[in-house]
Amino acid sequence: MDEQYQAANLEEMDEQQVRSFLIELMSDLGAKSGYAVRHEDFALELPQSGERIRGRENMRQFQGAYTSPPTMRLHRVVVRPGLWLAEIISNYGGQEVHYVSIVELKDGKMWRDTRYYAEPFEAPEWRAQWVERMEP
Repeated sequence: MDEQYQAANLEEMDEQQVRSFLIELMSDLGAKSGYAVRHEDFALELPQSGERIRGRENMRQFQGAYTSPPTMRLHRVVVRPGLWLAEIISNYGGQEVHYVSIVELKDGKMWRDTRYYAEPFEAPEWRAQWVERMEP
């Protein structure tokens, strides 16, 4: 996967190309996945847990240490110059977690990835007359 995109300028991709790229990237979350397309100053930020992984080498080591990576499904992606917004559903052994990933691009590579995770919650009854139930 990395070889295919190594020379690519991610900032020149359209929405369909980004969708295909992300689906392929999420299909293999091993230590080498995404390394070549990350800026050397890459950072993954996880505000809810207060964590930051700085540097693409640290990201590679983090991915390599992950014993059971989740399966991931891309729900939607929006592409703007220098910015991708992606809604993703991760499955951790039967538990689905929804999150939004904000990917900033620099020098044609992934530079920052900030992820906001959402926990499901029970909707209050008082608003039931105005809403319809969705499948998760």
